Amino acid sequence: MLKIFGLNASIGAITILHDIELHVATGETVCLIGANGAGKTTLMRSIAGLLAGLDGTIQVGGKLIAGMAAADVVRQGVALVPEGRQVFFPLSVRENLEMGAYTRPRSQRAEVEADLERVLNIFPKLRQRIGQLAGTLSGGEQQMVAIGRALMSRPRLLLLDEPSLGLAPKIVAEIFETIAELGRQGTSILIAEQNANMAFKLATRGYVLSEGRKVLEGSTASLKVEPKVREAYLGG
Repeated sequence: MLKIFGLNASIGAITILHDIELHVATGETVCLIGANGAGKTTLMRSIAGLLAGLDGTIQVGGKLIAGMAAADVVRQGVALVPEGRQVFFPLSVRENLEMGAYTRPRSQRAEVEADLERVLNIFPKLRQRIGQLAGTLSGGEQQMVAIGRALMSRPRLLLLDEPSLGLAPKIVAEIFETIAELGRQGTSILIAEQNANMAFKLATRGYVLSEGRKVLEGSTASLKVEPKVREAYLGG
């Protein structure tokens, strides 16, 4: 589904990512772990078409997407749930969700309504808040909106950047169970997380980033017993 080769990403004169290579197979859930500043968000934004100054190859479904505009990346089946949720505070829950379908043609209006109903079935709390302004929601509810908005584009590849950030443990557990169910339904998922314990429960494989470089990769089972990973991310 996703293949990245020799990716370098710069912001201004500063190179953030260095020679990144990774892949996500169709229907697979893969995690990225690393400390703040490791390059996880830059990698996610690079895939989603939100950064210029890229050097290297990014393929989705065999098609080159590096250099595409963000809207065109969405049309290729990629959706990003950004760090910090970034919902549109002045808009209602419904309007936020409908924004996720902005690249879809008017002829798909019936399908969009069906997808909206699917999202509300996934997140019943949002049905109760459908007319409420997104800025008045709790952090957990805003994360539900952000994921639901991404699902409205019918992604083949879902990118999740720090979905547990700032949320209570109970809400994190609920969000991660929803993500796991999306994976079971066949969505390919790349999730960036500082909460390595949660990420390892969700994913089958993982990559460790440090200072913009890939320093480790492997099955989550093998990464869990890697001494450097245990010390840095698993509390022992």
